[in-house]
Amino acid sequence: MQFHLDGYRPGDPSMKEAHPAAQAPDAGLPETADVLIVGCGPAGLVLAAQLAAFPGIRTVVVDRKDGPLLVGQADGVACRTVEMFEAFGLAEQLKQEAYQVNEVTFWKPDPTDGSTIVRTGRIDDVEEGISEMPHLIVNQARMLDFLREHMARSASRTVPHYSLNATAVDIAEGADAGEYPVTVTLENERGGTSVVRAKYVVGTDGARSSVRKAIGRRLEGDALNQTWGVLDVLVDTDFPDIRLKSVIQSEAGSLLIIPREGGYLVRLYIELDAERYGDLLRAKAVTPAVLAGAANRILSPYRVEVKDVGWWAVYEVGQRLCAKFDDVPEEETGARLPRAFIAGDACHTHSAKAGQGMNVSMADAFNLGWKLAAVLSGTAAPELLHTYSEERQRVAQDLIDFDRDFASKMAAGGGDKTGAPEGEREEFSDYFRAQGLYTAGLSVRYEPSMITGTGEHQHLAKGFPIGMRFHSAPVVRLADARPVQLGHAARADGAWRLYLFADRIGLQAADGLFHGLCDHLASPASPLARFTPAGAEPDAVLDVRAILQQPHRTLEPTALPAVLRPRKGRLALVDHEKAFCPDPRQADIFDLRGIDRDRGCMVLARPDQYVAHVLPLEATAELSDFLRGVLREVD
Repeated sequence: MQFHLDGYRPGDPSMKEAHPAAQAPDAGLPETADVLIVGCGPAGLVLAAQLAAFPGIRTVVVDRKDGPLLVGQADGVACRTVEMFEAFGLAEQLKQEAYQVNEVTFWKPDPTDGSTIVRTGRIDDVEEGISEMPHLIVNQARMLDFLREHMARSASRTVPHYSLNATAVDIAEGADAGEYPVTVTLENERGGTSVVRAKYVVGTDGARSSVRKAIGRRLEGDALNQTWGVLDVLVDTDFPDIRLKSVIQSEAGSLLIIPREGGYLVRLYIELDAERYGDLLRAKAVTPAVLAGAANRILSPYRVEVKDVGWWAVYEVGQRLCAKFDDVPEEETGARLPRAFIAGDACHTHSAKAGQGMNVSMADAFNLGWKLAAVLSGTAAPELLHTYSEERQRVAQDLIDFDRDFASKMAAGGGDKTGAPEGEREEFSDYFRAQGLYTAGLSVRYEPSMITGTGEHQHLAKGFPIGMRFHSAPVVRLADARPVQLGHAARADGAWRLYLFADRIGLQAADGLFHGLCDHLASPASPLARFTPAGAEPDAVLDVRAILQQPHRTLEPTALPAVLRPRKGRLALVDHEKAFCPDPRQADIFDLRGIDRDRGCMVLARPDQYVAHVLPLEATAELSDFLRGVLREVD
């Protein structure tokens, strides 16, 4: 964490100095906004937290509820989401409070007595090496608390406005659009109305989204005719795996056990079959006691006694998806720019058991936030906004397909229903293991586009697949010898990251490839000079970092080229944290990520931490050409 850049300031360094345009804590609803976010769920607050890094962008957040969420709802936090929270500086706080999922156990009917269950398998929850971050379980409400606190500490001082329901969204087009083409009518709890005019509106307002309806999008799909109950409970039980994530498939139905944070709380997902529970479901007469009884039937011969209920719900499994995540009709994409967007449950809904809903919703917002910030701050052309729906709708379709398969296999007892002999059926534990990269949130791969390059040079960095998230690895920071994760250099600040993996010669030859690239990056022809606005920090748009092959004790930080020792802030202080070396106590990053040691390479990462391109060290023109397709050159 870096601070004191503009002079010594005591106190909590996470509390940023308020920007002159920051929102006053007791300020009412403004009449205009750059971005109006409708909904304070996971997607809405990730988006608001990301935009809070840009105090010059007026962001307004509203929600129809009367205050922050307190209990219940989603709880699974995938590895990729924890990586994303690290960009906000919130990962350690999240890990400290959460339950960490380490192993998963599997239970099935006892072959000698089908009325009871036995443990049939136990595996690692997350494959070794796929992320430096764990899979966590924590109440969604607490995650939202962390995000609101982050917003309140930001220079923007962003605070949500509650008890406001969006009843109308009107988007002006053409000559009548003006500076604020989106008009949103909001109704308060007393029936009064107010109007906010915005440049952009984002609907993160759930499955009954008013923004989605206003832009003519529909959730389309089918129910699976499966109903599940969910209980957050404190229990007394003799079930041995109550503090392990457990999948139980018995003759009485299926049960998923998710231990919760705090050491005592547990979540139970309980299958409610239509034959036994149909009348109660139709009468909406299911209670926590009914759910506890169902859990006990499934767990036999073990018992579970509910001592306290924190939250409970009953839901029907279904997968629904919007065809597009913005207001531009498909046929008008080339002629019209989007002004309204939808994210999270507003555009895709699915079951909770695969633990993907909240994670994919947050990833939607993380994808959109930096794009809105780049367009509103003038560093990127508005056409960038088309890529949000293009990228995230495909991800949501993959989620729908996965969720349908996952839910069906779990309810089917772990095998398929194709009539294959028992010995040839896929066990659910095998399926679970095979889908580990997906459930960790790490399988997303964006297709080539204006912000994702092609793979001509992928062989130079095989472990950084273009279109996939930048996979962090351990390194040592050269200036202070501190072991760090390279990926944690990325902040949720809208900057692109250019990682320079030096060739074998590195700093040793002034006329070598690495020095030549650094000299170019410090020149007037550099992308830094061409795309960084006047008055901005030198790394505000393109943050250059270097990874050298030599041991850190053999190198002098003062020998680094100027681009790796930039002067920043009001006092023109040197940033000493731009260069890294392999960590001698861990596997070498060049080996871990398959970097060509002889040639080295550039790895360009987008502001949302996805790899945009891999290029040779000498490909300066290709780098500039790629960035020119996204960023606007300064005058």
